[in-house]
Formats: sequence, C-alpha cells, structure tokens
Amino acid sequence: MTESQHTAHTSQLGPDGLPRIRELLDTAFGGDFSDEDWDHGLGGVHSFLDDEKGLAAHGSVIMRRVLHGGRSYRVGYVEAVAVREDRRRQGLGGRVMAALEHVIDEAYEFGALSASDEGAELYRARGWQVWPGRIEVLSPAGVVRLAEEEGTTYVRPAAGGRLPDPARPLVFDWRDGDVL
Repeated sequence: MTESQHTAHTSQLGPDGLPRIRELLDTAFGGDFSDEDWDHGLGGVHSFLDDEKGLAAHGSVIMRRVLHGGRSYRVGYVEAVAVREDRRRQGLGGRVMAALEHVIDEAYEFGALSASDEGAELYRARGWQVWPGRIEVLSPAGVVRLAEEEGTTYVRPAAGGRLPDPARPLVFDWRDGDVL
C-alpha cells in the first residue's frame, strides 16, 4: 500500500485538511471526540499519513505551559492521535509519533500526553513513561489536584534533556473540556 507522510502547522492544512482530520478522529473515537477535544489538537504541528483510501493516521503536538518547582516549562503536548480502523497494528501510529517526537525534541523541554488504555501500549513501547508524581491544574478556582489523571499521564524528555523531579507535581495550564 502506498503511503505519504506529512508534517504541517494547523495554519498550513488548507480548507480540506481540517475537515478530513476531524472526520478521521470522529470515526476512530466512535463518536466520543468532542468539540473541546478537537480544539485541543489545533494550533500546533500535525503529522498525518495518507494512503489510497484517504487519511490513514493523524496526531498533533501543541504547546502547553506546565508549572513545576517554581518555574514554567514549555511542554509539547500530544493530542488527537488516531489510526483508521483498517490500518491499525501496521506501524502507522508509531510513524506519526516519531514525527511528533522530533518536534518535541527540537522545540520543547519535554513531552506529555494523556493516554487511554488502548493507546498506552504504543506510548510505552516508544519510551514514554507514566508520570509517577501528582498531576494538578491551574484552574479558575486555583490549583486543583487531578487524581484521576495520575497513572494515565505520560511524559518523555526531549532529546538530551531530563524530566522534572517527580517529588513535585506537574501543574498544567487550564483549558475547557478535559484538562488533560
């Protein structure tokens, strides 16, 4: 099967790019991909693969601010990773992640993502690790612990970098919908 892989900023996707990505995500997530989820994946760099049938895989990395130990980190946050059902278990997710990890290595201090049970295997196999510390968010009401995100939030140092000290929490910036 012939495939072509692309990497582009949201602003470069053109009038047809965004609707076909949204269609893939809606289908891949069985209708459980909200407008807030969609918004979370925009404004950064997208990696996607096309084949003879159309869009086969997608993922994006956006910038988030994470407070930790008295400083603010620029973090590459992975969003909207999906592979069309007929192309799963063929390495396309890994190819998308390799492109996103390259962006993280070149532009951010570390990477982060929130994984479902189905996606966790892909991320662990690529060296992502569960953040062993607390996860919090800087909400409109102040700092709030997100205990339900502990154990599902994965991190990866940028090339040549180190991860922050897990003895202190990661405090993510606020956003509507699912915070992580």
